[in-house]
Amino acid sequence: MDWDNVGHLVGNPSQEVARCMVALDITHAVAEEAIAAGCRLIVSHHPVMNCKWSQVQTVRDDTFQGSLLTRLLRADASAICMHTNLDVAEGGVNDVLARALGIRNPEGFTGEGVGRCGWRDEPMGLAEFVRFVSKALGCNGVRYAGCGKPVHRVAVGGGACGEFEDAAIRAGCDTFVTSDLSYHQFVDAKVKGINLIDAGHFPTEDPVCETVIAFLARRFPNLHVQKSAFHKEAIQYYVEGE
Repeated sequence: MDWDNVGHLVGNPSQEVARCMVALDITHAVAEEAIAAGCRLIVSHHPVMNCKWSQVQTVRDDTFQGSLLTRLLRADASAICMHTNLDVAEGGVNDVLARALGIRNPEGFTGEGVGRCGWRDEPMGLAEFVRFVSKALGCNGVRYAGCGKPVHRVAVGGGACGEFEDAAIRAGCDTFVTSDLSYHQFVDAKVKGINLIDAGHFPTEDPVCETVIAFLARRFPNLHVQKSAFHKEAIQYYVEGE
């Protein structure tokens, strides 16, 4: 997307790399983990800088983002980030998510190429499908609203893809699995005739990390590739007991 920032964002292009760490985000904790493990390269989905949520104007040790960037630079560590390009790529974020949720022959349903949709083998009740999604993606919690339809034709959008709800409806989907949905989208779900499932930003995107690791291992057999052991879902849920 034109607002995005992807590619080799930090580090020396001619640097030799023997060990690589893959994570959904490059946080301070991930940076320290990678440096301690001798990984001179971090490959992430979310850009480390200059995107919608992180417009870097200065690089200073006394700012959150500046301190992260200076830590990477001083450790001679590089960062390669694949964001919306990995969202739309064949075999990327959304194909992995569709496969995890049992969607057969997923296809695009948006003009931007973000998201996938398709049929599951058999219709399923919404409550049962929500439990399946939670287990399949390892969610801490799932927000959802139903429209009264069984789950059969499903659209998915890894990360914040609520803007494509209408496109999912036009594609004939009865259910849309994504994240970061608004209150009003849940309120209007029944009227619009679609089941909405907000499975969380991290859970809907993190499965692609294993795919990236497998790709890098095939492409560079002499490169040691490992996933961050510490980067997990940041959002916790409290549910009042009955």
